[in-house]
Amino acid sequence: MQSQDVAQRRAPAPSGAAGPVVDVEQAEAALVEHYPRLVRLAYLVLPPGLGRSRRVLTAHALAQRALPRGRKQTSVIPAQSTGREGDPGYALVRLRVLRTALKAARPRKRRSRLSQLPPLLPHVWGLRLFPRSGGADELALDQRLSTLSGPARAAYVLRGLEKLPDPDIRRILKSAGVEHPESALAEANGVPAQGALLSSPEFDPCSLQARPTDLMRRRQHTKAAFAAAAALAVCGALVAMPGGGWGPDGAAAPVYAENPAAEAALDPGKLIRVAPTAWESSPRTDFSVWPARGPLTGDRALLRRALAVWARPGESVRVSATPGTQTGGPAGPPQLLYAGEVDATRVVILYDGLRIARYAEPTEGTAGAALDFARVDGATGAEASALVLGRSDGNVRYLTAPWVRKTAERDLMKPGSAATFLTVTDGVTAPLVSPALQPGGCTSWNVLQLTDASGTRLATDLGELVPAHLTAGRPGSTGEASGADGLRAWAPFACSLSTERSAGVRSVNAWRFAEQTLPDAGGAGQWVCTRAETWRGDGTLALAQFRTPGGPVGAVVAKGADVAACGPRDPHVLAGVLWKSGAGTWYLLAAGSPDTASIRATGGVTASGRGPLLAARANHGARADLKGSLADGRQISGLH
Repeated sequence: MQSQDVAQRRAPAPSGAAGPVVDVEQAEAALVEHYPRLVRLAYLVLPPGLGRSRRVLTAHALAQRALPRGRKQTSVIPAQSTGREGDPGYALVRLRVLRTALKAARPRKRRSRLSQLPPLLPHVWGLRLFPRSGGADELALDQRLSTLSGPARAAYVLRGLEKLPDPDIRRILKSAGVEHPESALAEANGVPAQGALLSSPEFDPCSLQARPTDLMRRRQHTKAAFAAAAALAVCGALVAMPGGGWGPDGAAAPVYAENPAAEAALDPGKLIRVAPTAWESSPRTDFSVWPARGPLTGDRALLRRALAVWARPGESVRVSATPGTQTGGPAGPPQLLYAGEVDATRVVILYDGLRIARYAEPTEGTAGAALDFARVDGATGAEASALVLGRSDGNVRYLTAPWVRKTAERDLMKPGSAATFLTVTDGVTAPLVSPALQPGGCTSWNVLQLTDASGTRLATDLGELVPAHLTAGRPGSTGEASGADGLRAWAPFACSLSTERSAGVRSVNAWRFAEQTLPDAGGAGQWVCTRAETWRGDGTLALAQFRTPGGPVGAVVAKGADVAACGPRDPHVLAGVLWKSGAGTWYLLAAGSPDTASIRATGGVTASGRGPLLAARANHGARADLKGSLADGRQISGLH
């Protein structure tokens, strides 16, 4: 009986077809096992113009409808299609998901009216679902993918997510109904390969956040009738509006509450505007004394859209926030810092005492509004001296504080080179190269140099609204990185700042804590500890880095997350590295902060010595545990 049942459900391939036969049960098993990956593939191929919430639901619908119809139906897999670890069932459902996603990605004129409707299942009432917001790299990649055609997005995803070679991609696209797969591959080549980002939470439609669409609870039928009449009136007004422009609330979601404080926060006429000279007589040097600047500060329609989107971001709005930053609406009228056009984008920057909110919309069309948040509680002085206005074409523009007198651009990797003067117009700098947008490699690291009455400071773009303040020196007594010693300390280790992108970093300090004479006449090596502090408090990162003589850049040899080491609470550090001398001998090199009285190594290397430095012969690949004793008898452990 079992053999007969299998024969019924597993039919031979049609004559002339090459490839294994897959029954429904095998396809179902593959779908269940690889469901998150299939939904992610559909989400990435679907057109971003659908909106994030509808794109999520459509991706799930396409994956759930990928099974062949009927329990006894068999399907033939093209011979060139390979699944995950050779699973033909996965190859089948992947091909079916890809085919339907490409149909949804076609221009509307080429799709049937029925295919343009949202899927019946799954469906969610009263909630909008969307993936977690990623960082600047994920946002930039999504924007680049939105410029590609559906087949080109499919080619890019098959290459980056599925790790398939181009010949397999070409054949799969042809099987999915793409007429010119070679053109799709060529178009996909225009976007740099970033396979790791495709697996990030930004593109995971199975790990979702939820927002309400309408929180009004109608307790009586009369209230429901009034609400329906009001909705009908709004719809009539929208129908009567001329097409091609923003509505009064722009890309904001529908109003779901009536509250006097909330309504006041949405009134452009109640925005706080600080006098242009207020900072001159104020003892404060923070965002609260920044004046409102920009040519569009009088554009009430733009300001209304910015406030409405902040309070109720719609489905089409890209919302991002630094870690630990809330994205809810303001409690009262915020302060206006800037309103103007920046690189073909209208930008509004607002401040509510705890956060900076940046609203951006394109100058042409009504698609692509964005809302970014950053924590700035307690920001003062250097931390409140500049904000990012916008990034484009690998460059960044800043809005500087009114007390900044000079602005310049400096390559942190070239301490002996002079800074390049930047022109500033109404507080807005000329564009400078952004290290946060470097496509790959690290041959330079350009930072912003700001000079005011109290001195010169450096700040770097790490992909967020507020640039990170750079300092140098022993924790607890740090100085500005703009000095000669600070520039020399940072130069070999500037590229390590790339590990701090989009992490909510407030400041980064570089401390050159030791210099070690290397065995076998190897010269002198430099030990530096860099520590990133965040706006939210946790999430700090300490990196121990080592530079050999003549090396252009240093290397990270140990690190500690959320540790006190190398910080103001514990200005001590201990780290080690395996190093091969010019004579071919391997050594364990270890260094501690200047007040380290002794160091001992155990595990793969057993050695000890007095003072803050240790060098001992070791085998290649050996691993050692480091312990140190301070001059006051306290014990410290090495970073790993």
